[in-house]
Amino acid sequence: MSAIAAISAVFAFLIISPMFWLVWQATTVEFERAARLMFSSATAEITINSLVLMGTVTVLSILVGVPLALLTTRTDLPYPRFWTIVAALPLVIPSYIGAIAFVSMFGSGGEIDSLFGMTIPRIDGLWGAAFIITLYTYPYVFLTTRASLISMDSSLVDAARTLNHGPLGAFRRVTFPIIRPGIAAGALLAALYAISDFGTPAFMQANVFTSRIYGEFNAFAVEYAALLALQLVAIVAVVLVIEAGIGRDDDTSGGAQSGSTIRLGYWKWPAMGSIATIGIVTLVVPVAIFVNWIFRSEGQRIPTLEFQPEFALNSVYLAALAAIVACVFAVPVAYYSGRTNSLVARVLERATYVGFAVPGVVIGLALVFLGTRTLPSLYRQGVWLLVFGYVVRFLPQAVGTVRSSVLQVDDEMFEASRTLGTGRIETFRRVTLPLVAPGMVAGAVLVFLTTMKELPMTLMIAPIGMDTLVIKVWEAHSALAYRYAAIPSLLLILISGVTMLALLRQEGGRI
Repeated sequence: MSAIAAISAVFAFLIISPMFWLVWQATTVEFERAARLMFSSATAEITINSLVLMGTVTVLSILVGVPLALLTTRTDLPYPRFWTIVAALPLVIPSYIGAIAFVSMFGSGGEIDSLFGMTIPRIDGLWGAAFIITLYTYPYVFLTTRASLISMDSSLVDAARTLNHGPLGAFRRVTFPIIRPGIAAGALLAALYAISDFGTPAFMQANVFTSRIYGEFNAFAVEYAALLALQLVAIVAVVLVIEAGIGRDDDTSGGAQSGSTIRLGYWKWPAMGSIATIGIVTLVVPVAIFVNWIFRSEGQRIPTLEFQPEFALNSVYLAALAAIVACVFAVPVAYYSGRTNSLVARVLERATYVGFAVPGVVIGLALVFLGTRTLPSLYRQGVWLLVFGYVVRFLPQAVGTVRSSVLQVDDEMFEASRTLGTGRIETFRRVTLPLVAPGMVAGAVLVFLTTMKELPMTLMIAPIGMDTLVIKVWEAHSALAYRYAAIPSLLLILISGVTMLALLRQEGGRI
């Protein structure tokens, strides 16, 4: 295990190394200047806006996700599998894709204004960003809560009902304490997504950490950007600590057992209508807007924004490279942590999760410092610094799936191979690798899917002249030429959807 441990340690150090550069850059600022910047009114406004955005999205995601999970697991809702898929599908669409569609249609100066002169609530600004992010993050709460509901012993609810507790009383006394860790896990994902999202606040013109960090970076105010990035990381750390306290609970599920379901009666129609409405708003409306743009030709022609097939090829190429490299990094870390229950193994595994908790714009800024100060030949001159950024950000997706596969391998198979005189490397190649291959494929698919949609790091580190789908969406928004964002946006939705279907197919269709 010593060689595997050494390799894991090297990979874990590489993953956390960008944060050292960020801290180093921040420490180069004079104390008085740093204090003046950190305690300025502008920083206070950014902090308050970011906390309001995160809190609003988290609460709304719980209010939407938990009832949907209950509807699809604890009621006689017709076609529950179909409605589960509809409720989970918004995860396929990046929130900034939904943002650009809604801003162009319902934002200030959007098509509703220009065509009808109607006065409607504007979907922009801080509250517009909260609304859009909620639409595309509530599935985190929905899926984690649904998983908790499926695994809990529903006969406990029946026992509570026999003690004259109504549906609400049984939920409060029995169901909620059991599913609270699942709700907390989904709420954590929603909160981290909200505070780390870059595209949606930028498109909605919401003054929060991520958009301001990128703005300061573009204005060459790297000192202020580094200080803001560290403050954002501190907030993320506090969120993780709070979730650890809320989500921890004893296992009282006792295993899944069948119990009585809640009969909806007439209310099944409003229930199905509500889920259908969410699906229409999050999926049908954006796609319809994009398709409408494709067939419209008015406005000044901008040749540099016109779609070229190489944009999609570049996106797929970068995502595929990131997926492959992430699997190479994940296998030794996951194998070591899965086969060795030591403190060192746990620390190395957790070290690889740092990038997933840190917003992409922060990692991008750290890699800019690394590239410009130490590796200028790689900064915006080739793909490898960008691919490394993707791996830092999304490696935990591969580590988690590979480690799950390693834990399912029976120890007796390793012992049998060793008793036949097979060395460690040959045992790994002939026994371990084929058994963990499904986890590697699942991890690669997840990394590919999320890399395709990553916006801030791509904007900050992509090689000069190498345009991708997300870059073209950003440039179309910056030029207010939304029709040029149509094809890239639809392709992102299509590729994400196909990738998700491939993942579900590999997992046997389970949701």
